[in-house]
This record gives sequence, C-alpha cells and structure tokens, in this order.
Amino acid sequence: MTATSPRRRALKVSSIALGLALALSVPAVAADLVISNWDGYMAPDAMAAFKTATGVSGEVVVHATNEEIMGKLIAAGGKGYDVVFVSSPFAEVLNKLGLTEPMDHAKIPNLANLYPEATKLPHDVGNTFSVPYTWGTTGLCYRSDLMKVAPTSWSDLLAPSDELKGKTTMLATDRWLLAAGQLDKGFSVNETDPAKMAEVKDLLISAKKTLLAYDDTTFYSKLVSGEALMVQAWDGWCNYGIADKPEIKYVIPKEGSDLWVDTMVVMKASANKDAAFQFINFMLDAKNHAWAAQNIDYKVPNKPAMESLPADFLAKFPNMAMPVADLVKFEQLRDVGEAQRDYSKIVSEIKAAQ
Repeated sequence: MTATSPRRRALKVSSIALGLALALSVPAVAADLVISNWDGYMAPDAMAAFKTATGVSGEVVVHATNEEIMGKLIAAGGKGYDVVFVSSPFAEVLNKLGLTEPMDHAKIPNLANLYPEATKLPHDVGNTFSVPYTWGTTGLCYRSDLMKVAPTSWSDLLAPSDELKGKTTMLATDRWLLAAGQLDKGFSVNETDPAKMAEVKDLLISAKKTLLAYDDTTFYSKLVSGEALMVQAWDGWCNYGIADKPEIKYVIPKEGSDLWVDTMVVMKASANKDAAFQFINFMLDAKNHAWAAQNIDYKVPNKPAMESLPADFLAKFPNMAMPVADLVKFEQLRDVGEAQRDYSKIVSEIKAAQ
C-alpha cells in the first residue's frame, strides 16, 4: 500500500504472466519512460516485457511512501516522471495542482477491462485523470488459534480485553490510524469537524496504552511469531501472514472499513505522454493485472484479471474473493485539503501522549 511491500511470497516473473503477446491498438513510440512505483508493486521484468510488446524502453524508480513522491513531484512541478503510482487522495491533490495529464481513453483501450464500479470512484468519476491499479479494505488481522473470541468490532482493538493488551498493533500512517477511531465512533473516514476529531484523538490516546506498537510494515510477521494476536491491517498485507500461517484470519469490523485505491497517473510535464498511455494500457491487460493480484495479494479492479484467479488461490485468501458490490459500499479515502494538517497534528499528539 503506502509503504514498501515486504514481498514475502516468491515473485512470479514468467513472460506468460506478463502477457508479452499483448496487442496494442496504438503505435509504438520511441521514448524512455520513467515510472515511479512502490517496491514490488509490479513484476520485476515488467519494463522489459513492455519494451518487447511495444518497442518503448523505460525505467522504474522506487518511492517508499506517497509523501515521499509527492514532495518530489511538487518541488519539480511534476518534471522527471511520466507515470506515477499514488493512492487516490494524493492523485486528487496532484490533479488540483494541475500536475496530471487528462487520460486519453482512446489510447487506453484496456480501460474496458475495469469493473464498472472502478469507473465511478468518487475521487475521479470517469477516470479523467487517474486509473485504479489496486483497491481494498482495512480491517483486523488476527490469530484465530490463539484468541478465545474472534473480533467483530473496532472496539475489540481500541478497547481490548485483558488477553489482548500489549499484543495488538495499529497502522502508523495518519489516515489509517485515524480511520480506526473515526469508524469506531461512527464518523466519516474523511471527517474534519474539530469536535468529532477531538473525540477520535481521545479514543486513540486511550488505545495507545494497550498497544504493542504502531507498525506499517512488520505487523503480519508479529502475528506469525505470536508476538501479536491481533493487528490493524490492509487486507493484502494480512494475506502475507495467511500465506505463512493459515490460522491467521481477516475480518472487516461491523462498523465498516475505508475503501483505499492505489492509482496510476500521467504527469502533465511528461514528454512521453503517448508512451505513458501505452504503459497504462499494458498494465491493464488482464494477464498483467492478474500478476498483481497473485503476487502482491491485493484485489485489482480488472474484471477479467480477477476472474482468471485460480480457485485454490481464492480459497487460501478469502478476502480476495470479496464481491465488488460489497467493496465499493465502503467510503473511499479522499483528499481533505487543509484539514490534512490537522490530521497530522492530531496523530503527532496521539503518538507523543504518555
């Protein structure tokens, strides 16, 4: 998601999985693309496969967080990059700043592979400036063999039983840490009302006293070892734990989840826009997009890609089989504008509290 993928499972780098025979309806463009993405979020030989299919060469540079790449893009006016992978609230910001190129749908025929729901996401109805790459939920990941009662509510994490105290973790990133409290309180995951956010802060300060840690990157391994019994987790990262220990389970609390979406955007400053659209079209090919689902264990908004997933894979990772109609019922994380500063201040106060 927003941090470097741990890539616990072996990467599948076969040319077949990358769809080398992809037929593009747009001509090859002689250009050197620069793609910025999270580590492990696309096949290691994706650019070589893309060059074989299109004649276009390029390189991938890695960013660890949304915040890191946003700082670079804003400072340089978007120059130096052609296609950038960012989470949807950050794509919104880039668009508002005038740094994104409008999507030329005629040059991205594989947009037809998207679920209809993926073309109507609130942050960008009609995919005018962004294309969704992965999407999912945030919930509770837990050791079913070591807990007496399965969790059902965010309060099971925020006001845990004695057996869980000191054996739970929460995500450290602002939006997801706050979302747990917002959802528990019945608020929007984009809530900005100061009085309501004060309630969220107090709740999360109280919860901090019961935590083992704030952890965005190794929480699933803490479950595998038994150091933690329950953690706040993105669905795909819970799958990393499930891959090692089937007794680990994932549940969306009764109060709900956020809907997170990671996207691809083309920079307005790009000198290789046609090639950038070719790249996005390539990534939306069903075989290529299925690689992402099977290797980073995240749902992708590509209907034929998801329909191609093996039955045993879906049985091993049940959250991958979540119906799209159920997924999009959850509220999408959105850009909250100036309130993001308030969010950051609240999170700093929570983490500094004794």
